[in-house]
Amino acid sequence: MTAAASHDGPTPGRGRFDSPREIRAALLPEEMPAFDAAYQRALREASETLSLETLQSTLTNWRRIARMTQADPAAHRRMLQQAERTRRTGQPPEGAVEWEQLRAELGV
Repeated sequence: MTAAASHDGPTPGRGRFDSPREIRAALLPEEMPAFDAAYQRALREASETLSLETLQSTLTNWRRIARMTQADPAAHRRMLQQAERTRRTGQPPEGAVEWEQLRAELGV
């Protein structure tokens, strides 16, 4: 068996979204450009520094986003829309609670 052939089948112990291709495919279309840009930056840094730390961190972050997206795509899209509204207007979401109020309610 060649080295290339040994990578064709599933690998035991590997989970979903193990490759950048799988991560990207799980994202909402509106998130794909941000993934592409982050992935390309991480690849450039890896080639310049000869370190995979940033690339691994980038993929870990986007893997988490892919999992959230797949768990409930509609809720994830609503969260993105609300975050964009907040970024654009500077206004917190309706019903949002200030940090100090939340801490007081939780007794911390």
